[in-house]
Amino acid sequence: MSTAGAGPVLAAATSTVAPPSLPLHTKPKADVPALPAGFPAHVSVKLAWTGSDFDNKSDHIFVLNELHHAEINAALESYKALGQDGDLIEPANFVLPTLGPKLRELSRDVHEGRGFCLIRGINPADYTVEDLTLVYLGVQSYIAEQRGRQDKRGNMLIHIVADNSTKQAAEHHRHSTKAITFHNEETGDVVGWLTRSTAATGGKCIIASAYTVYNVLAATRPDVIRTLARSDWPFAMPRFHCRPVIFYEDSRLIMNFGRAALLGNEAHPRPKNLPSLTARQIEALDAIEAVAKATQLEIQTQAGDMHFINNLAVLHRREGFANGQAPHEKRHLVRMRLRSAEHGWRIPRELEADWEEAFGATGVKHWHVEPMPLYFFPMRLYPN
Repeated sequence: MSTAGAGPVLAAATSTVAPPSLPLHTKPKADVPALPAGFPAHVSVKLAWTGSDFDNKSDHIFVLNELHHAEINAALESYKALGQDGDLIEPANFVLPTLGPKLRELSRDVHEGRGFCLIRGINPADYTVEDLTLVYLGVQSYIAEQRGRQDKRGNMLIHIVADNSTKQAAEHHRHSTKAITFHNEETGDVVGWLTRSTAATGGKCIIASAYTVYNVLAATRPDVIRTLARSDWPFAMPRFHCRPVIFYEDSRLIMNFGRAALLGNEAHPRPKNLPSLTARQIEALDAIEAVAKATQLEIQTQAGDMHFINNLAVLHRREGFANGQAPHEKRHLVRMRLRSAEHGWRIPRELEADWEEAFGATGVKHWHVEPMPLYFFPMRLYPN
């Protein structure tokens, strides 16, 4: 998708972003529809950025120092001495005297600032898998303390690893080595990843601001914004329902979509009885992808990195990758879907059922510190 050529200079971005070149074109200017009622012409907040804003900068990467490491290890040993299950970790029992306040600042930045943060410095080789998971949960609890189910099985930790054991597994975006397009997770105000190991080549984390995407399209293709805001998008997952892709809720722009739920793929074929996307809807998805790629930020991930992104305002994708032979050359991410009672955004009515299913009190929760086969089932419902 071409994004070459002259384009508008946006107040929210430091670089020039051209309007995407798309197969369908707008009508003459007099006939171009206005933005949807209530949607702003431009959103000027810190969440509207481009990757070039971070050129030659590393202030979005928080590197742990020796004192932080000492506090984390002390908190880990103190928590283990309590004899509690790992999912009960919270700031009150994983105390980080100097690191904790900084993590709370990062939480505010994820929710109200740039919309993402990267915490670097943990060496996975220094911990057992169980202890590394506890460290991840302890740090995460300061960013957003509520943890959500990520599928109907109640899995709380999703392991993103390459798996070519079956054709279906190899085509699933979670287990594929192919590049995937920009998207949001189905639920969660915040999405977190712990990188246990990286690929031999490729596999960068790539993010883009949904706010910048909106600003570009609102200025150049308001008809696309109207399409995205319509309530006739036929999502097939996690259940069939129609709703918008973008919302303007409580003076905040929210974007939530994934191509698999709208178009299907080899791992999730779209049922033939469901409606297909219109040409305008496909054009709108291509417009999001084009602008997001033109304004993206690429992050070279390291083992031990903890990424946290605002899932309502920041899109993410992955470049293709190739694993090596050594264990430390096989890409392994552990994902969580999160929400903060203090900083959480108001969720649009159309998304409330999905958020309740993820974060509500009803439903099982399974915490697997290693990937489990699809045919796994619990031997009992309750722990000892």
